[in-house]
Amino acid sequence: MSLWKRFTLIFKSKASKALDRAEDPRETLDYSYQRQLELLTKVRRGVADVATSRKRVELQINQLEQQAAKLTDQAQKAIDMGREDLAREALTRKSALTGQISDLQVQLSQLQGEEEKLVLAQQKLQAKVESFRTRKETIKATYTAAEAQTRINEAVSGIGDEFGDVGAAIARAEDKTAQMQARAGAIDELIASGALDDASSLNAGDDIARELAAMSSQSDVEAELARMKGASAPEAIEAADSGPILEASPEKVEQPEDRA
Repeated sequence: MSLWKRFTLIFKSKASKALDRAEDPRETLDYSYQRQLELLTKVRRGVADVATSRKRVELQINQLEQQAAKLTDQAQKAIDMGREDLAREALTRKSALTGQISDLQVQLSQLQGEEEKLVLAQQKLQAKVESFRTRKETIKATYTAAEAQTRINEAVSGIGDEFGDVGAAIARAEDKTAQMQARAGAIDELIASGALDDASSLNAGDDIARELAAMSSQSDVEAELARMKGASAPEAIEAADSGPILEASPEKVEQPEDRA
């Protein structure tokens, strides 16, 4: 199969599926019923046209028959008056009218037959249209009920398109929420362990933080120095108390008599 044939087949299948989804049987039935009504209207119009033609022919026949009867009377009067020539002329015209009447009667018979056929076709078509209308309404009602039941079932089971989209949206929201919670927990653990400084503390006054750190360090130094001094004083006193008492060296004491 060539590439173009495959493309055509795929396009037709896609188009058929799309049309099938877009088609509403109720609209299709209403359209078919409308077309049948239009056809029935055309048939009725045809019956009316044939009936009109038939009526016109009947009127023509009646007029010709009246003229023929009048010519017959004229011929009879001409004979009574001894005017055979006039009687012959009147009868000749009557004969021509008789031929026309005969032709019109044939035409009238054809029109009557055609009218009868059209009336019969109209009756059959009208019965068919009425039957189709009844069936159409039944199918539409059944389809509407089935559609409503399907929507209710989909709503209850949650498998409809709209509910499917809602379910997918909820699932995505839950996934994103879980990811954000996991990320927040990981950041909190890193901050608590000291592996990651708190961004708020880094951004809010680095100079003040350094000054406070220096003061804290200096305070620690002073406290340590005071502690060391406090520890050294008692040790000195204790050493003085426990050490030997220095005696005066046994130097010769100047006697009074020596000074004398």
